[in-house]
Formats: sequence, C-alpha cells, structure tokens
Amino acid sequence: MKTVVDFPIFPLQTVLFPDGRLDLRIFEARYVDMVRKCLRESSDFGVCLILDGRETGQAAVPHRIGCSARIEQCDVPSPGLFRLVCRGQQPFQIIDSAIAEDGLRTASVHWLDQAADIELPTDFQSLKSVWNSILDQLGDTPFLKPYRPDQTAWCAHRLAEATFQSTAAKQRLLEANTPMEKLQLVTNYLNQHYASE
Repeated sequence: MKTVVDFPIFPLQTVLFPDGRLDLRIFEARYVDMVRKCLRESSDFGVCLILDGRETGQAAVPHRIGCSARIEQCDVPSPGLFRLVCRGQQPFQIIDSAIAEDGLRTASVHWLDQAADIELPTDFQSLKSVWNSILDQLGDTPFLKPYRPDQTAWCAHRLAEATFQSTAAKQRLLEANTPMEKLQLVTNYLNQHYASE
C-alpha cells in the first residue's frame, strides 16, 4: 500500500464514496488555503466523517477511513469564498495525523486496495430499477457521470448516497472491501427500511 504524507484532511458530517459528488462552500481560511494549493498543484484532499467535533471552528477528530476528493468545478463568487464540485476518488486509512497552526489537519495515509468492481449479479438486477426510480425523483444533479449501474460497487455507492439516512451506515459501506460486501450491506438496508413501502 502506498503511503502519502502531509495529506490534507477535511472532516465533514458526510461520507464521500468513490465517484460520489461533493458540493462544498469553502470560506474558512485553513480550507481556502487548502483549496488554493490543490488547484495550484492539481492535487486531491481527504474527506472523512467526523468522529468527534464540528465542521467549523476547532479541528474535528475524523474517522480513520476516508475517501480522497478531486476538484472538478470551482467558482469564486467573492474573494475568500470558493464553491466547489468534487468527485470522490480512492479510499484511504489515516495512519497518524497532526494539526497545523492554522487548524488544518494533515495526515499520513495508506491508500486502501479495494477489489475490482464486478458486473451486477443477476439476482440483484432489480437494483437498477431502484436506481432509475431515484433518477426520476431526484434528477441527475446529485450524481456525476458517467453512470455505471451495471457495476456492483458503483451501484451500491449511489444507492447509499440516495437512500441511507445514517452516516454510520454509510461509513460501514465505505469501509467494506469487496463489491459483494457493499451490495449486501445496501440490500440489507433497503430491505429493513423500505421493504414495507
């Protein structure tokens, strides 16, 4: 596993999945500087669900497993304010971290080797109908193209983004290693929360 040092970490009250869309409004100085550096160097930053603390103010404590984010769109409506559209990239694990003077948390991280995605199994083809129903209800704004509902992990991540109410459940899904493990977690969640609807 490749190790990256001094990787900027953005703790949030959300879970980012690979290929997931993350819209951000950046105004705190530490994150403005982080975004400027990422844009200048064409580099990514890490997004982790907050374990303890808040998104603003004192640096929050993040979960150890997160997902890197790449800036795809950037708008600067006023000095010191960034509006971003980011895409989730690759899961990672925090090995150790530190907090800089400006309050930005950086970390040494290992990229997690996730199993290659696989074609959605025949027994789960009905999930494509669930995906199509979500698109009919929400439109394509919450999602980034290209769409790959025939791929197991991709489908599981998108269904979780649209249906999971629990960030803890989303975190468990992010931490799952194989596409089939992810698919089973999503199927169990949907059966428990939506089967009677």
